[in-house]
Order: sequence, then C-alpha cells, then structure tokens
Amino acid sequence: MIDFQNVKKTYDNGTKALRGVDLHIDDGEFVFLVGPSGSGKSTIIKLLTAELRPTAGSILVNGFQLEKIRQRSIPYMRRTLGVIFQDFRLIDKKTVYENVAFAMRVIGASEKEIRKRVPYVLELVGLENKGRRLPNELSGGEQQRVAIARALVNNPAMIIADEPTGNLDPARSLEIMRLLERINALGTTVLVVTHEKDLVNRFDKRVVMLERGRVVSDGKGYYGRRAQ
Repeated sequence: MIDFQNVKKTYDNGTKALRGVDLHIDDGEFVFLVGPSGSGKSTIIKLLTAELRPTAGSILVNGFQLEKIRQRSIPYMRRTLGVIFQDFRLIDKKTVYENVAFAMRVIGASEKEIRKRVPYVLELVGLENKGRRLPNELSGGEQQRVAIARALVNNPAMIIADEPTGNLDPARSLEIMRLLERINALGTTVLVVTHEKDLVNRFDKRVVMLERGRVVSDGKGYYGRRAQ
C-alpha cells in the first residue's frame, strides 16, 4: 500500500519536482502513473524506493514511514518491492536462472528455497525453457521477462515498473503489459510508470496523471477524472 500526503520535493538546485502530491494506492491495485518529461514521475519512484526523502509531507509504503525511516530499515522496506527498469539491468555473464537466483541469494535464501522458487517464477513469465540461456541470447522482450521474474522471485507485495516497455516494439510491449496484468491478478500490487499513451489506452485501469509536480487527474482511462 502506498500513501502520499502533501508530498513535496525540492532538489538542491532549487528545482521543485513535486508540489504537494496526494496519492493512495491500495493493496492489489493496478495503477498507471503517466505524465510528460519533468512532471515528477522519476522523483516519485526515487521516493518510493527511499533513494530520496521528501522535502515535506508523509510517505507510507507497505507499512514503512519513509520520511523518517532509519537507514538500517531501508533494505527491509525494499524487500517488499520488486522494481523493473527500462534497461533490464541483467548480469551479462550469468544465465537466466542465475540472474533470478541471484536476487534470492542477496537476501540470504537457502539453495533449497532457490531451487523451488526460481523454476516456478520462470514458468510464470513464460521462460521455463530458457533458464540456461545468457541474456545476450534472448530477445528484448525475453530479457524484460527475466527482469520481471527477478523482481517477483522474493514475492514482493508490490511491483514498480519504470518505463518497462521503453526499449520494446509495440507487440512486445503489449505482451509485457499483459504479463504484469496477470501478475496483478495473482494479488501483487502493480504500479507502471510510463509515457506511452497508446499502450495505457489498451487497458481499462486506473491512471494517475502528473503535470509539473502535481496530480492533475486520477481515474479510469488515460485522461481520467480531472482532479478537483
């Protein structure tokens, strides 16, 4: 669950990235966060992952109060999130299986747990037969599926997808969005940050639109309901 209350963020150079954002996302929701470049989307992601702290306001993410979270608690908060990036960020010299297993090893999972969980997640994303391949042997869409598997493998409460289709053609982009929709149907909260209007319009989901650091609409469809 995400709860932003009057969140403001001003960078050291004086740039006002967020100008009082209120945003609530319940467990199990699927939400698109859209807006032009400079609207504040990237800042919101950095706040959600505790890479940044707000200048003012409060942020609650999966039970953690982020404006006052202690440094030692940040890794535990991040375990409740799975983050997917536009550029995949796979380890080139590790196989698909090893890339996904690595995310479990980082948090101290046993080899028994890894052997059980990784094949299940690879099957979920449609890569059950690609475990021994290296990333450079896969298509862009398949590499993004590996990134999704890695984000899912530790069973996070929420997936944050930052421009997950930015490097993919329209057909692969649609496949990735349908996969995220299926993951959401299994109970995981999904927040997709994107500027791809046409793709968003293919799905009847809640859309939150930012402009100049403010939420200007929030509702079903790309333009949603104009904020009051």
